[in-house]
Amino acid sequence: MTEFLRDLWDFMRERKKFWLAPIIIVLLLLGALLVFAQGSAMAPFIYTLF
Repeated sequence: MTEFLRDLWDFMRERKKFWLAPIIIVLLLLGALLVFAQGSAMAPFIYTLF
């Protein structure tokens, strides 16, 4: 996993694609929200957002 993140960072730095960083961070946060909320009482409310 660390190697993948390092390669991704090298790609963004070398090709000046820093605009990808916020998109990747938001996608990771949304994925974590869905995973952690899956078993909670808040799940029906979170799934209505999507």
